[in-house]
Amino acid sequence: MLIIAENEEKNIRECLRSVEWADDIIVVDGGSKDATVQLAKQYTDKVLSHPWQGFSEAKRFGLQHCTNEWVLWLDADERVPEGLAGEIQSIVTSNESAAAFAVARRAYFLGKWIRHCGWYPGYVNRLFRKSRCRISEHKVHEQLIVDGEIKHLKNDLLHYTDNDLEHYFKKFNEYTSLAADEIVQKGGSASIIDLLIRPPFTFFRMYILRAGVLDGFHGLLLCMLSAFYVFVKYAKVWQRKLVKHT
Repeated sequence: MLIIAENEEKNIRECLRSVEWADDIIVVDGGSKDATVQLAKQYTDKVLSHPWQGFSEAKRFGLQHCTNEWVLWLDADERVPEGLAGEIQSIVTSNESAAAFAVARRAYFLGKWIRHCGWYPGYVNRLFRKSRCRISEHKVHEQLIVDGEIKHLKNDLLHYTDNDLEHYFKKFNEYTSLAADEIVQKGGSASIIDLLIRPPFTFFRMYILRAGVLDGFHGLLLCMLSAFYVFVKYAKVWQRKLVKHT
């Protein structure tokens, strides 16, 4: 079990409570200034402090301390319900040959479970064999790179992503900056197409093609915010390139 956390005192207790059945729980703390560490130590003695160098680096560091072959990677705002817990325990005690399992993640956004918008089922690879997988080096939205077969779990993982817009925009600013930094580091730039075409297309894809309209006002708001995310990301790319050449 691998969990990355920083200033997650509102989430870490419920997250860890949902995986109390695990026999090896690693929590990597990126320098919390709240009660995250103290709360985590109530559930595991493997709470490791690690200077924050990004999500990928934190997960790679934590993975080095996982003692089991099978690892479940969680974020602090996620929960493993009873059905999923039983399914995972059955897999890790069997002779399962797959290298990893993808799980559908059901997101709770501003008080509502999102069922469309491309967010659900939104399969993510989270249960994996340590010897056959590695963490990508993306600064944000890092992924699991799997060497072998990937199967699907039947039960959902619960994601309590944003309780209010203040929290959403705090992550929004951090994630758009990280994404912009990554684009610039790879030699990318921002064109007029990125600023004028990508955002409305993102909205159209999520709201129409992926049926965000069926999620009511929450779906409309989420799709509009996601389009704005794309606009701000490329605006920050433009800003970084401008500063670099002045």
